[in-house]
Amino acid sequence: MRLIHSSPLALGCAALIALAGCGSSDGGGGATSPNARAAPASSPQLVTAASPTEAEFPQAGGKTLQQLADTMRPGPQLGLATSVYTPGTDRLAFGLIDGDNKFVYGRTAVYIAKRPGGPAQGPFLAPADSLEVRTAFRSQTSNSTAGELKAVYHATVDFPRAGRWYVLSATRLGDQLYGATADVKVGDHPRIPAAGDSAPRVDTPTPASVGNDVSKIDTRTPPSEMHRVSLRDVLGKKPVVLLFATPALCQSRVCGPVADIGAQLQAAYGDRVEFIHNEVYVDNDPSKGLRPQLTAYGLTTEPWLFAIARDGRVVERLEGAFGIEEYRQAVEKAERGS
Repeated sequence: MRLIHSSPLALGCAALIALAGCGSSDGGGGATSPNARAAPASSPQLVTAASPTEAEFPQAGGKTLQQLADTMRPGPQLGLATSVYTPGTDRLAFGLIDGDNKFVYGRTAVYIAKRPGGPAQGPFLAPADSLEVRTAFRSQTSNSTAGELKAVYHATVDFPRAGRWYVLSATRLGDQLYGATADVKVGDHPRIPAAGDSAPRVDTPTPASVGNDVSKIDTRTPPSEMHRVSLRDVLGKKPVVLLFATPALCQSRVCGPVADIGAQLQAAYGDRVEFIHNEVYVDNDPSKGLRPQLTAYGLTTEPWLFAIARDGRVVERLEGAFGIEEYRQAVEKAERGS
């Protein structure tokens, strides 16, 4: 297959319509709580896609990215779920969609190179992380139809320097290996807090700040409980996970699912970690621009998650689509401070 680039994926190209649900707490329990894990997988393909192994994919072994691509059959289209990449270690998240506009799940890894004819790096394993929450936490602004995004692939890759990089995904379906391609721009994004940076101290809306009309600060149906305190009041005093997302107005269409994941994990960890959700648009109106809290964090896309330790340092950040395992790991990093 020839290497070509693809556009960023609007991860909600399939219908995203959800059953009603409401959250419930199990009294905490952290990692031992059932709410710390995804709901049982809705298909065996999701189970398979969650556990790729390096032995299933060819080693780069001095080959070019194009040479690796030539060993694979053309397959699904790769749609990126992340857009911010800096020189060094990066999170690369994506979805795979077939010709019928259906999401594809299989054991997957990625390779990268500075140019198609350049030496490839990889394979970097890309497990599929489930977005499926337990029924009690599934909102009306999330997803429940057959065509929904049920998991997102994510890989940890190393981009040695800035510039344009090519990406090749390899997905094993049956006894065949299928390839898909994209390209990304690696550069500096100094305004977005990274691990080790101090989290900007901002006020985040609470029910008290809007006359108890929670619809003004949460487009999720039903609203979550992630508005109990302002970030300013807990930053530097308690571990925090701060989610910027707009479940009803999300451009990427994954804000609903990640807000649901936050509600579920709050039930498991909320006695020790503060969960805060901040909407994206002023007055929940896209025509009025971004809320000042996003500007303070240097954000122009959504959703974003920041895990903040008790001392006010960012210890993890996640952009775009992320599943329950990555979210849980971020929560636990905030709790332990590293």
